[in-house]
Amino acid sequence: MAAQHFSPALPAPEAPRPHRAAKSGYGKQAAPGQAPSRPADFASLPERERYIAGYIDRLPEGAAMDIKSLAKDLPLYGQMAIGSALRALAVAGHLRRVRRRVEGEGASRWVTYTYWSRTARDNEWWTAALSGPTDVPPQRTAPEPPALPKAPGAPSAAYLTLAALGRRDPRLALSAADCAALEPLAAAWFARGAGAEHLTSALTAGLPEAVTHPLGLVRRRLTDKMPPHVPDAPGPANGLRVECVECGRPGPAPALRDGLCRPCRGPQARTAPPEAADGVPARVAGLRELMRTP
Repeated sequence: MAAQHFSPALPAPEAPRPHRAAKSGYGKQAAPGQAPSRPADFASLPERERYIAGYIDRLPEGAAMDIKSLAKDLPLYGQMAIGSALRALAVAGHLRRVRRRVEGEGASRWVTYTYWSRTARDNEWWTAALSGPTDVPPQRTAPEPPALPKAPGAPSAAYLTLAALGRRDPRLALSAADCAALEPLAAAWFARGAGAEHLTSALTAGLPEAVTHPLGLVRRRLTDKMPPHVPDAPGPANGLRVECVECGRPGPAPALRDGLCRPCRGPQARTAPPEAADGVPARVAGLRELMRTP
């Protein structure tokens, strides 16, 4: 077999110090079981992807890995080029984006993280690693953002939403005692996935011309309009959903082969790629074609 020759890539810049930390998502999380760093890492990738992969590999845990942040730190490439490279690195088995549901202040939200593996992994490895709590060690799973310390007696999100009703509509101005009495009901809304705006809109919509007893009216609406409790859809036990690197569509890990949903994969690559003799997926030819795009 003819020897393959790879053109030398520009050395990747050092990670910025202090690094650009992710705010609400896309923070780097190192996948478990990676081989030690070597000069030959990413040698099979084209020049642009080698350069970007080398930079990402040097970033510390929690560093921002969204397209805009990487484009600011890597001026050689624009956002379109960075996006294409991240997609190619997902196909090559180096990264997966996942969403994790986090709880706080009686509400829940989905936060996006990026798992990075210096060692290229196939789809089966990623599916196993992201599908159960025993496959990824606890210290390597996407950590919840640290919560701000809560001072003793600090009002909850439910209480603050009720207290702000009077500013939205003076007819629903509540006293401190009223807010404390209604707080458990409002907290139940947050526990069922409602946000502050959802709750406020439900309480202020279609009010009568005159409200003589705001406490009673709000209590009645909190009870009568309580959203249903919808159990979480069956999914990974560790609360993770894989996110398509191209469009952001979430789904179960087995459905997002190469980190891409079916529409973004396109008509090609409907089956797993063949294995090379050394057990590494033989994807280099396909990657080179994919990476021709800017």
